[in-house]
Amino acid sequence: MNRRRFLMISAATLVAGRAAADVTTWQSDALGGTLRVDLRGSRGLAEETAAGIAAIIEEVEAAASLFRPDSALSRLNADGRLDDPPQALRDMLVLSGALHRQTGGLFDPTIQPLWRALAEGGDEAQARRLIGWDRVRLGPRIEIGEGQSLTLNGLAQGYAADRVRDLLGEAGYGPALIDMGEYAAIGGPFLLGIEDPELGIVATRRVTGSAVATSSPAAMLIGGQDHILGPRAELPAWSTISVEAETAALADGLSTAFCLMPMLQLRDLAGRTPGVRRIVAVSLAGDVLSLRGLAG
Repeated sequence: MNRRRFLMISAATLVAGRAAADVTTWQSDALGGTLRVDLRGSRGLAEETAAGIAAIIEEVEAAASLFRPDSALSRLNADGRLDDPPQALRDMLVLSGALHRQTGGLFDPTIQPLWRALAEGGDEAQARRLIGWDRVRLGPRIEIGEGQSLTLNGLAQGYAADRVRDLLGEAGYGPALIDMGEYAAIGGPFLLGIEDPELGIVATRRVTGSAVATSSPAAMLIGGQDHILGPRAELPAWSTISVEAETAALADGLSTAFCLMPMLQLRDLAGRTPGVRRIVAVSLAGDVLSLRGLAG
């Protein structure tokens, strides 16, 4: 689950006038990147809480990692069915279905065969014929269509960030900022910079109790193409999209799909998608647009 996000945080500027010494930072390798937790105040991260965070990361990786052949997702992709899916995988697939509906099919985890074909020099046309969320069956048993495979890289890190935020909140921590490439905040405010690969920092967001995720299609190439792939051969319409939402998983998934949306559709969804607070969009020409969401 390689990072494709371009958000930056400086602990020294979390709150104007507060010293950097007021921030305790804890970090660990997780989900192909680094998990970082910034805690304000003098209370450090208890050993029991740190162990709980590690358990969440292990649970999510065991459910959704494409790099672990024993993960639930890898076994589903290999066998076409999974009789006893773990709850974390079920949660992420249910959310994927909701995002698929909300984005008119632009968020589609069945894009994985195309991603792999481009990476390995395979048959792109054949891979495109395998795309289709309508062939995924979610029930007590999960089934996918013949030849299909799924990726949850578009929301797994956001889902994990939400789970860690919930754990910290239940343990009484706050304010705190969880950084897994996607950001989830308890309290705040936290000052986040939104970075475009070509333009650098294009905007800042002061975030309190919400989550932010940012996607830039050209940040990584696959087979010579931008790594965010349209399920119906849609091309990226934006250089960078950053979404502030109530949960990191929602922000994560929408930031990916919104990169493929034309202006009118993006404006429409910004105003009627539950949980979205703000969208910052950088056009291919370098113009920066800020849209207030339904929850903004």
